[in-house]
Amino acid sequence: MDYKTLPLPVGVDDYEKLITRGYYFIDKTLFIKELLDKKGDVHLFTRPRRFGKTLSLSILQYFFEDARDRKGEKKDNRYLFEGKKIMQAGEMYLSYMGQYPVISLSLKSGKQPDFRMAYASLVDEIQKEYDRHIYVLQEEAMTPAKKEKYESIMNGTAKGIDYSKALEFLSKCLEMVHGKKAIILIDEYDVPLENAFMEGFYEEMIGFIRSLFESALKTNSSLEFAVIMGCLRISKESIFTGMNNLNIISILNNNFGEYFGFTDEEVRRICYDYDMPGKYDVFKKWYKGYLFGNANVYNPWSVIKLMYDLIGDVNCLPSSYWANTSSNSIVRSLIEMADEDTKKEIEALIEGGTITKPVHENITYDEIYKTMDNLWNFLFFTGYLKKGKLWMDEKTSRQYVELTIPNAEVKYIFRTKVLSWFDEKVHAKDRTELFQAVISHDAEKMEEEIGELLMETISFNDAYESFYHGFLAGILSGMKWYTVKSNREGGRGRSDLFIKPVSRRKAAYVVEFKIAGNIRELEKKAEEAIQQIEDRNYIKEIHDDGYELVHKYGIAFMRKDCLVKFSE
Repeated sequence: MDYKTLPLPVGVDDYEKLITRGYYFIDKTLFIKELLDKKGDVHLFTRPRRFGKTLSLSILQYFFEDARDRKGEKKDNRYLFEGKKIMQAGEMYLSYMGQYPVISLSLKSGKQPDFRMAYASLVDEIQKEYDRHIYVLQEEAMTPAKKEKYESIMNGTAKGIDYSKALEFLSKCLEMVHGKKAIILIDEYDVPLENAFMEGFYEEMIGFIRSLFESALKTNSSLEFAVIMGCLRISKESIFTGMNNLNIISILNNNFGEYFGFTDEEVRRICYDYDMPGKYDVFKKWYKGYLFGNANVYNPWSVIKLMYDLIGDVNCLPSSYWANTSSNSIVRSLIEMADEDTKKEIEALIEGGTITKPVHENITYDEIYKTMDNLWNFLFFTGYLKKGKLWMDEKTSRQYVELTIPNAEVKYIFRTKVLSWFDEKVHAKDRTELFQAVISHDAEKMEEEIGELLMETISFNDAYESFYHGFLAGILSGMKWYTVKSNREGGRGRSDLFIKPVSRRKAAYVVEFKIAGNIRELEKKAEEAIQQIEDRNYIKEIHDDGYELVHKYGIAFMRKDCLVKFSE
């Protein structure tokens, strides 16, 4: 087969569509085998967004479902799995194919601005699933009372309590009709909870989700098994109260690791199939590094997106595709709450270092902001950080994990989004005294003001030049009746900054900065900056622009310290 002619499944998470429309497919169907081998009543999988959770549920649905059309006629989905790995797993596994009624429900539509709209959206999803199984109303096994209740839920006229128990009731109806217990698949279970917390109706939403889950998953005699997918493990006490049948598979669990994300072998195969073996190292640098249990995997969304772009332009550069798909609201909270220790930890991560944190798997959304450790755990479990060494403190019986940035894609996110959020904090500060110090030539006051603003942001060793240049340009912008120009061509080189008043009767300024290796070098470096302005005649351009009076500032930086020199 000429694989490079196959379209790439960008955003395709319905298994039937992926197969019938001939998309390129990385075969993960042995997920079915492992699920059957491990057994269990309720499996909860937590993985970062865009790591194939929805497609995995779709595969399960098409494999297990005793599918019927609206009239009750059977549909055979066996053709969807022809040539797939599960077909070679053995007859024991294939005997499960097409044998069970399946309830499939996504909760992602519950991301709404208020509880009324969120609840209505979730009810609408429940109604659609009832409508998908409308054939049950034709069956003799359904009593008139059950038919009436079924129709009221499907038509939106049922009581609130009926929707809280809608999955349980549907599974009982399906068991009566099919003679088999139902499989329940729930996707994006934590989306309405995260949204409700951010929007301020968490208690109302958690009450509804708890009732929905308890009736369907805890006390449901018509349940064969259930699989739930989400990003964050929510504590049992919040929505899984008393569910001893819950098996949680987080990124720390060694089971099922290779079924979410692409393995190294699979990425090599993609590069080979699309005649781009030379691009493998780019994929590896940018998108590898996630450790799920013992499986080291790539971000599948970003791999597919880059290959899609490479097909259009073989010279296109890698990008941080995943950054635009994930919810950043809680990540941004890390910045809002960051103290000096947190800033140092972020700096260490960007520089390629590690940080050590206690593991908190049982987090509820209303606890995320209570401690910085909870926020770090959120970043870890949602894919922003990678697991290194994991161990248990024997004295406290607490687990600890070494965390690091997994790859170039996430490092880019930290460098751009995280740094920009810090910059926003800086720009929100009142810089009136700094501006006044500049035009009154108060070098000591400038040092004080710049130093305080430096404390509000972060820096990192491998980007000092670009960081300080952007930092200075940012904090000096906004001076009333002045414009700040950066990196303009001067007389015989490039100055760092020009500060020019609107009126040419006032003084303009040339600003040059240097980076010191230690505190003792600060004064020397600031003097070197002044000397460079003079030696390279950076003032010429400002004189040529009609300014008679031009002053010079030399500024030296060393991490969060600075020293300012003024010269007329």
